[in-house]
Amino acid sequence: MTNRERFLACMNFEPVDRLPMMEWATWWDKTVDRWKGEGLSYPQIPGLGDNEALQVHMGLDLHMQQWITFTTSKTPKPAYHGAPVVNSIAEYEAIKPTLYPEHPLNEKRMESIARLQAEGKAVAWITLEGPFWGPRSIMGIEPHLYAYYDDPDLMHAINSDLCAYNMRVYEQVCEYFVPDFMTLAEDMSYNNGPMLSEALFDEFLLPYYQKMIPPMKERGTRVFIDSDGDISMALDWFVRAGIKGILPLERQAGVDLEALRRRHPKTLFIGHFDKMTMPLGEAAMRAEFERLMPVMVQGGFAPSVDHQTPPGVSLELYEVYLRLFREYTEEAGRQMRLQRGH
Repeated sequence: MTNRERFLACMNFEPVDRLPMMEWATWWDKTVDRWKGEGLSYPQIPGLGDNEALQVHMGLDLHMQQWITFTTSKTPKPAYHGAPVVNSIAEYEAIKPTLYPEHPLNEKRMESIARLQAEGKAVAWITLEGPFWGPRSIMGIEPHLYAYYDDPDLMHAINSDLCAYNMRVYEQVCEYFVPDFMTLAEDMSYNNGPMLSEALFDEFLLPYYQKMIPPMKERGTRVFIDSDGDISMALDWFVRAGIKGILPLERQAGVDLEALRRRHPKTLFIGHFDKMTMPLGEAAMRAEFERLMPVMVQGGFAPSVDHQTPPGVSLELYEVYLRLFREYTEEAGRQMRLQRGH
């Protein structure tokens, strides 16, 4: 199977030669720097970025992502992380000319992704910024959370504009290729659960998901939510909003994938391999793959490091991880074929 055929079959709960071997978030830059210090070298490949060339070198299934933001280089930057840029409708209107660029796509990059997708060599996907992430990025963390109560009109003004922008940009992407899947970046949970209530979700996020998701699904794109932290409670809300999948399913936040799959048997999942086992050696990594196997063999799940591989992982240990990754994805594929009579 090609990389793309394998991914699509897995996401359709169909038999595969093996499960996809993807690093959906690739690696920390400090991790790659460490590996280069330990002897890593690899050739650049025309049409691919540096991390994409490393995917190929590592024997992983190539995926190509394009993150499309709604800000520009002219958008005022906060003084520090979490500081506000916007505190009122007037301030939002003042910076709005710097937001929502007309042509945010790099034509050469889009053509490269389209070509490799058409050849089956790459899974093509995009990330857009969702109605939780978007306002926070220009309002600052604390003002954003207060604004749900103090300035609901501002929240809806931003999200209405962001929703229209995301739908326009998605159609622009589809002029080159239809994404095999996409993520709406949200990061609306932490290790104790979601940062807002279900009532606030229904008022301020749900209407915009319900506008964006149907046309994307009609095109054939599987819409995922990208949210760190414990998304166990919020997953029910996302499924109700029409979301098809979720990642990265962080183990350190207490996410239990088997429990989520029992609640939502048709929801798609990517990630969930506990990155904190990687510095501990082969036995710990093998035990982690064994933990994932019951869901791996069901389909609809592409195991991957539950976030970027950290710099505590040596090149030697990462090569052990890759060997085990191939072993278990091949075994899961074999069991899937047996279960389905192939």
